[in-house]
Amino acid sequence: MHSEIFCHIDTRPGSNTARGALVGKRAAVQVCISVQGWPTEAGSAALRGFVAVEDATVVERLRDAGASLVGNTRSSELGFGLHGDGAGKAVAGGHVDLVLMTDTMGEARAAAASAGVFGFKPSYGQVSRFGLVGLVPSMDCCGILAKRFEDIGDVFTAIRGGDDRDPSLPDPAPPSSSPSAVPGRRPVSAGVVAQCLQGLSSIERAAFGAALSNLERAGIAVREIPFDKYELFPVVHNVIGSVEASSSCGKFDGVRYGHRAAGSRNWNEMYLRSRAESFGLPLKAYLFQGACFQFEQYAVFEKACRIRSELVGQSRRLHGEVDVLVSPARRAASDFGRANTVGQLYEAFSLTLPANVTGQPVLTLPGLVPCEGGDLGLQFLGAPFGDELLLGIAGRILQELEGTG
Repeated sequence: MHSEIFCHIDTRPGSNTARGALVGKRAAVQVCISVQGWPTEAGSAALRGFVAVEDATVVERLRDAGASLVGNTRSSELGFGLHGDGAGKAVAGGHVDLVLMTDTMGEARAAAASAGVFGFKPSYGQVSRFGLVGLVPSMDCCGILAKRFEDIGDVFTAIRGGDDRDPSLPDPAPPSSSPSAVPGRRPVSAGVVAQCLQGLSSIERAAFGAALSNLERAGIAVREIPFDKYELFPVVHNVIGSVEASSSCGKFDGVRYGHRAAGSRNWNEMYLRSRAESFGLPLKAYLFQGACFQFEQYAVFEKACRIRSELVGQSRRLHGEVDVLVSPARRAASDFGRANTVGQLYEAFSLTLPANVTGQPVLTLPGLVPCEGGDLGLQFLGAPFGDELLLGIAGRILQELEGTG
């Protein structure tokens, strides 16, 4: 079972003497996150044999907070999707208390929903990406999985903050909300995107409606709100994501590290053959698509960027009307691990990827949307850089649901 979950287990005796909020917590990191001296192949032949030369910033901060690193969980290729991923199983099976993993299309939250644990993607720009083997630089984020809700907040507090080695972090850091900003006596307001409901089956809509009724009985003010062009989220993510992925993967050329094809007659042939052998079919199709938009249909990429800006602006405006947006985290028929084409991946992750486009913090709570085919997970989206507020609201919702249960 361990071989299905972990690709590396640290057998050295623990020597972490740091004192912090994560003392006694067993942590794992996806193999897309660098740990000095550990294999960091990111589930791809392109990095076969690569061993990290230094720790990712999030790994340093986990250790500084007292966590004990157990090993690396398996990953889909470069974190693209969840095929073969072991993070959810590691937490749900009690092998570790928490896992850090990449979230490009919603993988952390989808893994959490499938495994029945808590999943959190912080705001883009809150957590350093240094040492993360990413694919889509403007959407990749380090997600957190944990069995206990309290651990999500403790891990986020430990790993967040500025880092001179990551230029994607804003400087100076934007002001963040405080848990004390959680509404006191007035109800928490939750918005349901009308266009999101249109994509659900009757069974899914009934299960989600029951979950919303439970929220209302717990004192949460729920209302439906329109989101113009919501249906364009997958298209925007697909176009921009594939272009960034194509550019990012240019460094996997077999020259300095990673896989190098044998028997090539010259450098050009070695480069072409190494690239051809380095990637699986889904990722290769994604990279070809990105190259097409990058070099042949650049106007499509520019239009996708303009629409992304509109979606981000509209999301910010909606958060002036409600505290959080709420939706299921998955469809009843979603089998994230079996999605093996670009089209299947975007269909499977259609409910989670909007937060990667907008950079919003988003939290998935387990067990609240039981449905045929398994729990759909309840997903709460907060305003950008409203991470503490989102976690505070979620804590209050859990307390009130427990009180009404």
